[in-house]
Amino acid sequence: MADFGCERDYDYDLFVIGAGSGGVRAARMAAGFGARVAVAEDRYMGGTCVNVGCVPKKLYVYASEFGKGFKDAQGFGWDSTAPRFDWATLRDNKKTEISRLNAIYRNLLSGVEAQVMDGRGRIIDAHTVAVGERHYTAGKILIATGGWPHIPEFPGSEHAVTSNEIFDLETFPRRLVIVGGGYIAAEFAGIFNGLGAQVTQLYRGPLFLRGFDTDIRAHAAREIAKTGVDLRFEVNVRSISPGANGLQIELTNGSTLEADTVLYATGRKANLAGLGLENVNVAMNEFGIINVDEQYCTSEPSIFALGDVIGGMELTPVALAEGMAFARRQFGDLKSQVDYDFIPTAVFCQPNIGTVGFTEDEARARFGHIRLFKSTFKPMKHTISGRDEQTFMKLIIDKASDRVVGVHMMGPDAGEIMQGIAIALRAGATKATFDSTIGIHPTAAEEFVTMREPWTED
Repeated sequence: MADFGCERDYDYDLFVIGAGSGGVRAARMAAGFGARVAVAEDRYMGGTCVNVGCVPKKLYVYASEFGKGFKDAQGFGWDSTAPRFDWATLRDNKKTEISRLNAIYRNLLSGVEAQVMDGRGRIIDAHTVAVGERHYTAGKILIATGGWPHIPEFPGSEHAVTSNEIFDLETFPRRLVIVGGGYIAAEFAGIFNGLGAQVTQLYRGPLFLRGFDTDIRAHAAREIAKTGVDLRFEVNVRSISPGANGLQIELTNGSTLEADTVLYATGRKANLAGLGLENVNVAMNEFGIINVDEQYCTSEPSIFALGDVIGGMELTPVALAEGMAFARRQFGDLKSQVDYDFIPTAVFCQPNIGTVGFTEDEARARFGHIRLFKSTFKPMKHTISGRDEQTFMKLIIDKASDRVVGVHMMGPDAGEIMQGIAIALRAGATKATFDSTIGIHPTAAEEFVTMREPWTED
C-alpha cells in the first residue's frame, strides 16, 4: 500500500467533499497515483459548471443567437422569418444533455475506483467525515464544494430567483428583470433578450462588469444596449411584491417595473453551510472564504480546500488546475503550482467578451509606462446583414520590455480567439512578435497582428 504520510490506517487516503470540476479532478488524479479516494456529493455530479453554470449557459447562448441569425440571413438572400420559439423544448433537451454529463462524471470516478457517496459530507474532526449516519476516516480531507448564489434580504426578496433556477422555469418569462452587473447578469440578459423576452438589467453602480478593462466595460454598455436590453445604472431594487399583472418592483429612484420573473445575479458565496467547519481549526476571512496556503492547505494541516471556496478567479479551468496541482503535490510527490498570471476568460454576453492579462489600470500600476493599441470596426458579416454591431480590440504593451501584457476584445468569437492569444502571452510574446505574425484573412483575429499605430503611450 502506498504511503502518503498517514500516521495510521485510515479508511481512505483522501476524502473529497464536492464532486464539481476541482474535486473530481483532484480525486481522479490522486487515485491515479494509488491513493484510496472517496467523494461525497449531495446535489449533482459535475458541480455548478455542468449543472447550473458554464454548460447549460452556453447551450442557452446558442439558442438565443438563432433569433438574430434569422434576421441576419435576409441580407444574404434568405427569405427567412423567425419561427416560434418553444421554451420547453430547449429546457428539456438541456436536461437530457446534463443527465448525460452527470453520468460521465460518475463513470470517471468509478473508472479509477474512487468511492462515490451520495450525500452531504460533514466534517466531524480533522480526519473524520460523516455522510448521513456513517463516519469515514481519511488521511487528508479536501473541501471542494464551490459557490452558491446569494440574494440579499429586502422586502419581497423571496420572490426573486437565482441562476440555479432560471434554466428550469416552468414558463418562459416574457418580462425579465435582472439585478446585477457581473458576467452572469450580462450573459443572462443576452440569453433572454435573444430568446424574445423584454429584459431590463439593473446595476447599483455607474457601469457594470467591474474588474474588466474600462474600455471593454464602456463598449459593452453601448453594444448590449443596441441589442434591446434596457440597461439602467445607479439604481437598485427596494422591494418586490406580487400584483395582478405580475411582480411589482419598486426601485431606489422611486420608479417601478412589472415583470414575470426577477433574476438576482448579485454574487455568490462559498458553499460551506452544514459542512462542520466549527468542529475543526479551519480559518476563514471576513468574506466567508477559506484561507489556504500555496499548497491549498488550511490552518488544519490535514484539511485542504480549492476552487470557489478559496476565492480568486471563479473559473472551471482554474479549479481543474488547482485540483491537478493539489493531487500532484500530495500524492504524486511532484512540485506543482498554479500560475495565476495570464489566465484567459470569456463572458458570453452578446457580443462576446474575451480577455487575458492586465487591464489598462492594472498595467499602469504594475509596469508604469505602457503603450495602447485599439481598434473598433464593424464585423465583416454585418456589412451585409445590416446588424448594428461593432467589434472592439485592445492591446496593452509594457513599454520597457515591449511585452504584450493585456489583450481585450468584444465581438463575435472573442472567447475562441482569446485562447490562442493567451498562449502567446504565456510565452512572453512582444508587440514585435505580434507585428511579425502573418494574419489569417479575412478574419477578425487578424486585427490583433495588424495594429501598427499606438492609440497612446506614456
